[in-house]
Amino acid sequence: MSTIQESSAIVAPTSGWRKSDTVWMLGLYGTAIGAGLLFLPINAGIGGLIPLIIMAIIAFPMTYYSHRALCRFVLSGKKGSEDITEVVEEHFGVGAGKLITLLYFFAIYPILLVYSVAITNTVDSFITHQLHLPSPPRAVLSLVLILGLMFIVRFGEAMIVKAMSILVYPFVMVLMLLAFYLVPHWNLAIFDNISFTSSATGNGLLSTLWLAIPVMVFSFNHSPIISSFAVAKRKEYGDDAERILYYSHIMMVLTVMFFVFSCVLSLSPAELMEAKTQNISILSYLANHFNNPVMAYLAPVIATIAISKSFLGHYLGAGEGFNGMIIKSLRSRGKTIGHAKLNRITALFMLVTTWIVATLNPSILGMIETMGGPVIACLLFLMPMYAIQKVPAMKQYSGQISNVFVTVMGLIAITAIVYRLY
Repeated sequence: MSTIQESSAIVAPTSGWRKSDTVWMLGLYGTAIGAGLLFLPINAGIGGLIPLIIMAIIAFPMTYYSHRALCRFVLSGKKGSEDITEVVEEHFGVGAGKLITLLYFFAIYPILLVYSVAITNTVDSFITHQLHLPSPPRAVLSLVLILGLMFIVRFGEAMIVKAMSILVYPFVMVLMLLAFYLVPHWNLAIFDNISFTSSATGNGLLSTLWLAIPVMVFSFNHSPIISSFAVAKRKEYGDDAERILYYSHIMMVLTVMFFVFSCVLSLSPAELMEAKTQNISILSYLANHFNNPVMAYLAPVIATIAISKSFLGHYLGAGEGFNGMIIKSLRSRGKTIGHAKLNRITALFMLVTTWIVATLNPSILGMIETMGGPVIACLLFLMPMYAIQKVPAMKQYSGQISNVFVTVMGLIAITAIVYRLY
């Protein structure tokens, strides 16, 4: 990326909508809508009707206000070329910068692990259920799939964002067609037990929401691309990036919640629990559940595309965090490393670790509940709120009621890990 010397050199924002705004809006959407969406109906439906309605109400404010705050944090740096790891060091010092850069990496890196498991299970399910072939060795299958994704990563950030924005069009169309296709299959099973206790899990409303909110955080999360997005739009025409976020989140919430409701109304809580036990996405379960040849073949393919493009988007953030940790570690010892060599080290680390986890096949929803959601919440919800109170450049955003809401949602997501371990 080219550098910008001072924020005063930034071009003033314009009132028009540019083609690049659409590309980034769809890129944000493409990063968020992936494995999280494919597992959200399972956790949301298991809890029953009341938690599902509450989640639908809080989805937009929880997602938009948190990502807007993180974007504002990145834009608060004195130089327009700083990514989030450098802005953290500028505001909080070298020591805190290292700590939060580490947190940033571990907020995003587990998502790559989740995606490596999810895409392996999805393709394996497609091979065995739709193609009726024997299941290939898991270690070989996962290695081939991850190598394919890593090959795309080599083309760089611009190509990744463009590819994701292009894939969004057919993905949204098919997703909505699938949601409408399920309408005739809607049943009243979820209305059989309208209570504050889930019939499938036995958990109360508080417990259900406590575990569901981290999955929601994960499902709508696109924090890994926010840093790249903020820097790119600031270079282009200034700090006026919030409207792109707003329209992107409107698109996310409307399409995701309609899809979630359509899936949940088509299956019973017991069937959703079966999907969770099988450790597969909702699309793979629907493909196996309904005797429709089109859905049987289309659903796993769409699931694979969704997981693949989100893997690519999250690799930007995970790679940024891993690079930041190495650079800061070497800088403290007076050393430097070449950009090409650093990227090769990062790529090798990502390849080996995601392959190992995909081969081991841990519980995807368990990883989301105990690792992904709570750690993301620290970075996405609490750090910008802390910065608003402590960083002079962020003081202008203090006193807003949305800050309280974001803080509460972040605390709920973080304490979920304590509840689950207990």
